[in-house]
Amino acid sequence: MKNTSGQSLRCQVEKWLAPTVATPVRVTAFSRTRLTGRRYVCVESASQSGTRTLFFFKHDDGSWYVFPQAANKRKPAAAQPDFSHSLRVDAAG
Repeated sequence: MKNTSGQSLRCQVEKWLAPTVATPVRVTAFSRTRLTGRRYVCVESASQSGTRTLFFFKHDDGSWYVFPQAANKRKPAAAQPDFSHSLRVDAAG
């Protein structure tokens, strides 16, 4: 998916960590979250004032943010029980 809203990983890293020649950034980890399987990247920037580390999370629309996407409360249709074929019991008996 092409992301044109400025929420690319590069844009987010530049926004939050403002890398320069003197303070470059590096990816220290990347993987998928255990529960949802969504991608994340850990980026670190070191300077004389200290080290800054941020996690960036990829959302379903292809955007990257410093917070994970909210869990989808709705279960996939395949995971929902199908009661369309259940027996009807008449109250009269």
